[in-house]
Amino acid sequence: MSRRLTAALAAATGASLLAACTAQTAAPEPTGEGPLADICPSTVVIQTDWFATPERAAAFQLVGPDGTVDAAKGAYTGPLGDTGVNVEVRLGGPFLGGQPIPAQMYQDTSITLGFVPTDDAVRANAEFPVTGVFASLDINPQIIMFDPATYDIDSWDDVPGTGAPVVYSEGKVFMDYLIANGYVDESQADASFDGTPARFVADGGASMQQGYVSNEPYRWEHDVEGWMKPADYLLVHESGYEIYPHAWSVRSGELEELRPCLEALVPMLQQAQVDYVNDPAPVNGAILEIAETIPDGPPITLAGNENSVEVQLAEGIVGNGPDATLGNFDEERVQRVIDSVVPLFEAQGEEIPEGIAPADIMTNEFIDESIGLQ
Repeated sequence: MSRRLTAALAAATGASLLAACTAQTAAPEPTGEGPLADICPSTVVIQTDWFATPERAAAFQLVGPDGTVDAAKGAYTGPLGDTGVNVEVRLGGPFLGGQPIPAQMYQDTSITLGFVPTDDAVRANAEFPVTGVFASLDINPQIIMFDPATYDIDSWDDVPGTGAPVVYSEGKVFMDYLIANGYVDESQADASFDGTPARFVADGGASMQQGYVSNEPYRWEHDVEGWMKPADYLLVHESGYEIYPHAWSVRSGELEELRPCLEALVPMLQQAQVDYVNDPAPVNGAILEIAETIPDGPPITLAGNENSVEVQLAEGIVGNGPDATLGNFDEERVQRVIDSVVPLFEAQGEEIPEGIAPADIMTNEFIDESIGLQ
């Protein structure tokens, strides 16, 4: 995996592509007859962690490009092929009302699967236990972004010496990890990130800020007025903070009840991620349509969506697990995350079950080992 892309990746745009991708029709009702009809909920509800973006596209791929957008609910719905069931993909962010996803899953039991990062699964295990059954992203796209004309940085070891403010959103566990391991000095940590490029632009790149490798560098270079030049970055994953950012998880106590459904459904989730990156244009168009229908989300363009897929593949964000299979968990890696975050949580007074292990928060039992990126 490359540490950073050395040149801007090509992205195609065009009015004809926009028209082809964003055309939507009312989603037909599921038939109630199909391979999932008697073993899964009639509507499989997937709770994502943010607005519709290419990093979360596997969920929207399940519905396809012709789903129905509900702006008030923040949802995208349609039949899951001819399986006999519907899929409802719910947006996160403000639609969660500030709730962590594990807590939301226990408050709203209509949710079948929620996107839960490994660190949140550990933190929630005592009160809201969840079990990951599929990892749509193999590498966390989280980065710290900086101006290469201002800072000469090759690795995380270089960051403390810059003295630069590192701007992030309050509550991000990765920052606690970076500080604890000496990759960011505590005096640099600035929890004032508002989700916009305003400060980065205003101070001319004197600060660093959080972002996604598959979003901000391209957008800052191509779309952000006042910047419009390359930005460089360090992947948080490369610091040793190896969470799975999108572990599609069920409430642990329902694992046995959902087993017949998951045995059939999880391979479909794997295939959806593969299908999306192999032919992203239709669902990229749907993501744009969702963004245009549901206000206040991040800026979305077709060019940015296409670039995002290319970056995700180039950086291994979407990739096979420890073998040739997409979507499985590496238990040793999960254990390293547990070992890293438990002391951080305990220092904050969080209740973490003694001896928590990978099997408490993830399983590979439903993964089809034959499905992977070629």
